[in-house]
Amino acid sequence: MQISDPTPAGHPALNERTQHLLKFLVERYIRDGQPVGSRTLSRDAGLDLSSATVRNVMADLEELGYLRAPHTSAGRVPTARGYRFFIDTLLRVKPLESREIEVLRRRIDQPTQSGTELARSVSDLLSGVTRLAGIVMLPRRQTMTLRQVEFLPLSERRVLAILVLNGQEVQNRIIQTRRPYDAAELQRAANYLNAQFGGRDIQQVRKTLLDELRETRDHLDRLMQTVMEMAEQTFETTPESDDYVVAGQTHLMQYADLSDLDKLRQLFEAFNQKSDLLHLFDQCLHAGGVQIFVGEESGCGVLEGCSVVTAPYGSGDQVLGVLGIIGPTRMAYDRVIPVVDVTARLLAEVLDGQRD
Repeated sequence: MQISDPTPAGHPALNERTQHLLKFLVERYIRDGQPVGSRTLSRDAGLDLSSATVRNVMADLEELGYLRAPHTSAGRVPTARGYRFFIDTLLRVKPLESREIEVLRRRIDQPTQSGTELARSVSDLLSGVTRLAGIVMLPRRQTMTLRQVEFLPLSERRVLAILVLNGQEVQNRIIQTRRPYDAAELQRAANYLNAQFGGRDIQQVRKTLLDELRETRDHLDRLMQTVMEMAEQTFETTPESDDYVVAGQTHLMQYADLSDLDKLRQLFEAFNQKSDLLHLFDQCLHAGGVQIFVGEESGCGVLEGCSVVTAPYGSGDQVLGVLGIIGPTRMAYDRVIPVVDVTARLLAEVLDGQRD
């Protein structure tokens, strides 16, 4: 597993005893969510040290910016700088067991999902496994090729349009028509579109049909009028118009670190407005392996107090998007990191399979 540090190294050297105490304190705080005091460290950290000695070490770590003292407690909690040192130097990531990987694979590899459906399924999976917010950038393909289109009559003025894109990606949409169409008319329209535009980029299909043919609507024969009405609603909007999908935002409400209502509101607004997060994900598109942003490292002010763990995914040699987890800085990094890494690899396997 490759983990990329998005920030330059700048940690002062710490001796082995100090590193051991810092590691224990961070892990205990992640587990319990309570400030850790010198008595706890002296008793449970596995070193034969007095409380006074431990207090001196904690004071040194606080001076270095790795720990801070909450106003309501005599204990200490990690700062963003402390978490960064822990991740870079002290963290031991636990690989997922084979059975866990197989469960993830079965959850992701569902038959015939569109790009949006697959992204939504993966974001739900990430959120469910980690109990944090799961987020998946939709695949950014260089081209979206029309393979086949079919039209099926549903009722008097309703038609089901079935699009096959890029290979095996299927999208369905309901069309409300101006007049009733029988199956034979719809079949002829589909045959025309498949013969004229099959294998072409869907953007070109849209431009040709909706821009050029629209200008000559009054001179079209009955077949072409049918083609035009079907095409207008089938190709009017670009499939996958969203940028990313997010699931499990409400999980964040259970963490005391993020319990401030104003902060939660700002965070949820960032999920909806998307621009800040998309800028962050764009940075991750061309980074190798897992990236971890702690607090303000993300460049998003609203993510102060949060950590973001991301990994790019792709198909073949092409990077298509980024997926990841957003949660409090007090997250179980040893668990979250391998989940994000493995999920990105499994998603890539599914996308590779759709190309075949």
